[in-house]
Amino acid sequence: MIFNFIKNRKKFYSVSITTTLIAIIALFTLPLNLWIDMTWWVQAEYNYSDKVDMNEVSKILNDTKSNIKFEWKELINTVTAYKVSWENKFVIEAGLNQIDNLDIKKLEELKISFKDELSKKLTSMESSISLTRYVNIWESFGAYIKQTAYITLFLTIVFISIYLAWAFRWSIEWFSSFPFAGVTIITLFHDVLVALGFYLITSFFFPEFKVDTFFITAMLTVLGYSVSDTIVIMDRIRSNLKNKLNKKLDFGSLVNNAINETLARSLFTSFTVFLTLVAMFFFWPITIKWFILAMMYGTIFGTYSSIAIAAPLLYDISGKK
Repeated sequence: MIFNFIKNRKKFYSVSITTTLIAIIALFTLPLNLWIDMTWWVQAEYNYSDKVDMNEVSKILNDTKSNIKFEWKELINTVTAYKVSWENKFVIEAGLNQIDNLDIKKLEELKISFKDELSKKLTSMESSISLTRYVNIWESFGAYIKQTAYITLFLTIVFISIYLAWAFRWSIEWFSSFPFAGVTIITLFHDVLVALGFYLITSFFFPEFKVDTFFITAMLTVLGYSVSDTIVIMDRIRSNLKNKLNKKLDFGSLVNNAINETLARSLFTSFTVFLTLVAMFFFWPITIKWFILAMMYGTIFGTYSSIAIAAPLLYDISGKK
């Protein structure tokens, strides 16, 4: 059965516009739930010789946070403890809120006292525990990461589109390659924006999902995955345009045939990727769950835009000729 994507394209556009508006509203109204690598933060890694109870470690961590001087408690944002897979190590991380006119010397005293007090309590446990690594990151690092993330995502989308315009040049003597590039820019911006917006909504209701450097990596991965799926459909459209047997078809029918010819491939590939991500989400370490959730959103919206938005949009942008 051949589904008429061109005839129903306005319905698909409506869904896309609605999700995009939701994402934009979320982006401007919901706070960014930043992880410690985007803010002031400290990280301490500990070795242990015997078995260690992570519930007891978490209890000690929260007790240490509660015992910090009262006037500094508002600085502590998030604390977490997790084991390192396949090693006798665990990591403790503490994020700090950014406060204007903060005395840097006092903040450094807070970090050191927090680390020393925590290490003192942990080394008193039955298991032999020792501090092996301590990392102290300042606000400037997080600001640099956030700034470069926006630039990197923007430049990635632009250069992918430029490459597509170059790759499709002269492929059809009467058909410009620029509509292919224009469609790619629109769909990639759509995929990143919607995935970001829905991730922010999720992190608002489930604060354990943070925005961190892994999330930025996930968005870049989404771009690569989405554009590869879009290129398959675009290449089939190009092949159909070159095929002399299709000369009697109108452009809408030709584009619709291209979508349906690649539909099974797109859906099966995306479903396989999504199943893998679901398995990783439930069984892999907690430290990459945020990356996996962002990838799951990117896979869903990237597949939708490649099938239901990119090719119909090419039909409209090219003047339906």
